[in-house]
Amino acid sequence: MTGAALALVTAAAFLHASWNALAKRGQDPIAFLWWASCAASLLLLPLGAAELATTGFPAAAAPFVVATIVLHSIYFYSLGRAYASGAFSLVYPVARGGAVGLVPVAAFFVFDERLSTLGILGVALVAAGIAALHLLALPHGATSRLPTGATAWALVTALAIAAYSLVDKAGVQRIGPVPYLMLMEAGSVLVFLPVILMRPAAARRELVRNWSRILAAAAMSAAAYTLVLFAFQMSKTGYVVAAREMSIALSVLIGSFWFGEGHLAPRLTGAAIVLAGVACIALAR
Repeated sequence: MTGAALALVTAAAFLHASWNALAKRGQDPIAFLWWASCAASLLLLPLGAAELATTGFPAAAAPFVVATIVLHSIYFYSLGRAYASGAFSLVYPVARGGAVGLVPVAAFFVFDERLSTLGILGVALVAAGIAALHLLALPHGATSRLPTGATAWALVTALAIAAYSLVDKAGVQRIGPVPYLMLMEAGSVLVFLPVILMRPAAARRELVRNWSRILAAAAMSAAAYTLVLFAFQMSKTGYVVAAREMSIALSVLIGSFWFGEGHLAPRLTGAAIVLAGVACIALAR
């Protein structure tokens, strides 16, 4: 993985964990994420519209824009449902980590991307670290610390991440990352609108009580995924997706200290394994 791509992904990882923590703090995570998408669309509009005015909208990008809107809508909804019932430091690793093993395999068939031996080791370590994060904190005899519903929604989120990562890798080969992301955010707002209209009181309450956090999350979310889209143009999909999961180490600290979820020592062990995997990916070609 090139140094430039790793730098982009590292910055994106810190931003991603931070805005997800803000979403978890929302009273209604689904409404929070919808408002954040609204704000992100507006933030991206000047740059995205200016680029489209210069380059035009390539017809070849249309199927990928439509696909990413659908997949990100599923992602936002399932993520909101998972955060509504599960601990941040467990939902986040399951949701983010599930894609790590899926994406390299799918990218091999879709893009003929072949990982080096060191790259495969890195991806395997990231996946192992994510499993350790979830399992090491279990009480003796327990099988899961996540409620069944939260686990299911976190896994749906992981599948959505794997799918949109592949779509977006192809999409940004046909249109610039900024207009691509702008259209995705705006499209997700429209797709989600019927859900929000069914809960207008909750949506209004979320905006009134958390508008500053919503704006911060929108800015961090837009910046984080823009960086990832540029990284997709510079490196293999499997490497980018796996390296992003260094954000899991930060989610452990946020969950244990900010949210008081405890189990810091075993989760740091899992986080260290994740970071070892990221180090392998950084050196892989």
